[in-house]
Amino acid sequence: MHAAPVPLIATTRGYPATGYTVENVHSGSIAVVDTDGRLLAWAGDPHYQTFTRSALKPFQALPFLLSDGPAKFGLAQEELALLCASHSGEEQHLAGVRSILDKIDLDAGRLECGCGVPLYYEYNNLPVPQDRTWTPLHHNCSGKHSGFLAWCRQHGAPTAGYVDPDHPLQRAIRATLADAVGLPESAMPTGIDGCSAPNYALPLDRLAHLFARLGQGDQDARLGSAFGPLFDAMTGRPDMVSGTERSDLVLMTAGGGDWVAKVGADAVQTIGIRSRGIGIAIKIADGNSRGLHTVTYNVLDQLGLLDDGKRAVLERYRQPQIRNARGTLAGDIRPLFTLQQA
Repeated sequence: MHAAPVPLIATTRGYPATGYTVENVHSGSIAVVDTDGRLLAWAGDPHYQTFTRSALKPFQALPFLLSDGPAKFGLAQEELALLCASHSGEEQHLAGVRSILDKIDLDAGRLECGCGVPLYYEYNNLPVPQDRTWTPLHHNCSGKHSGFLAWCRQHGAPTAGYVDPDHPLQRAIRATLADAVGLPESAMPTGIDGCSAPNYALPLDRLAHLFARLGQGDQDARLGSAFGPLFDAMTGRPDMVSGTERSDLVLMTAGGGDWVAKVGADAVQTIGIRSRGIGIAIKIADGNSRGLHTVTYNVLDQLGLLDDGKRAVLERYRQPQIRNARGTLAGDIRPLFTLQQA
């Protein structure tokens, strides 16, 4: 299949009395696959090479899960969820990361994710306190990095430099991911993520396939021993994976334990649907996340996954209004695509 990203979303501007004119169009691609990797529906290029960004987090935890690390250190379900999280830096998130670090006898100074203002303020439209000092603990990836450190402690690997691509941890992640996705390591372009860990680009349908399998949890024939606990943790504690007013929390709440969701930076969204045995991967080509959730809503809608209850939870994403600094209605965000079906 030779294809290119297609227009997925438009933003408009105008007046309610006279109507709205399209101002911006954002193109992208969508892939929907089953647990065998068969392409079921798509828009644009379903094989679009996509840096996975934070959608990779559950799969970066695989070496730790497969070596029974959570049991060794006595991690609770909410702590396991944090290994997959892009958390908002709320108190429950900070407490969870501290607990993981205490269990592996390390402090937050060993985290190599860098410092970051907690996402809580941005997503709740609150001013950032000016009298606070931010540490690596507050970075949205600190949960994932605490899991990285736990693997190092378990395997006697150096805790310094664990984000280096040649560190034993990163070699294990790369090899496990390549095996899980069915590609040679050389076919997964590597880049440095916002938290300094290696990140990998995958064809969009391969990323969707990973989430189709994650959605089946312990029923996956090859990785069920890891996917089961990961699915249970993410769907059981979506508040730890995400945070207040965040899309993954909203999506997994709407899914009621059937949907496992993970967003990634630069407009990546992935969802596994257990009851349907499918995985969904979305990428906005220019990396603008403004309309990502509207695309997600409309994918779910076109796949027949939304009943009245789910529509009510997700209504904020259907066709959001755009308002200016005075709160005046200026336009909206609207979908442009129809999924092609196999």
